[in-house]
Amino acid sequence: MNSNDFEIIRCPSCNVKNRVPKSKIGLGPKCGKCGTPLLSAKPVEVTDATFQKEVLESPLPVLLDCWAPWCGPCRMVAPVMDQLAQEYSGRLKVAKLNTDQNPITAQKFGIRSIPTLLLFKDGALVDTMVGAMPKEQIEARIRQFI
Repeated sequence: MNSNDFEIIRCPSCNVKNRVPKSKIGLGPKCGKCGTPLLSAKPVEVTDATFQKEVLESPLPVLLDCWAPWCGPCRMVAPVMDQLAQEYSGRLKVAKLNTDQNPITAQKFGIRSIPTLLLFKDGALVDTMVGAMPKEQIEARIRQFI
């Protein structure tokens, strides 16, 4: 195997770098030092500062929930995002971007209505979903990319 066959994933617990074969990423890799799962089963909070690393450089497809705390429909979608993060752990990264606190990224992607779900694969935006949608409809849209 060459270096392109691996991803370096930093442990969220002990901060150790782990070299994970790309073929094993979907199998829920754990840290070689402390045993902590390397991929979260919960949505990851993304900011303007962490967007590049967490979304564009992710080895997994990323479903980014653009939301705001005052938004009622956003609060309706939040439990669905939690469920998707759990059910697709290791195959899909679910992330959340508070558009009020992170206007640069929101502006870059033209977020004018929330909730807006952005789906990224290999650093490219591949789908946009605007408005509160049922879980089944979101799953139908993401399945083709995972």
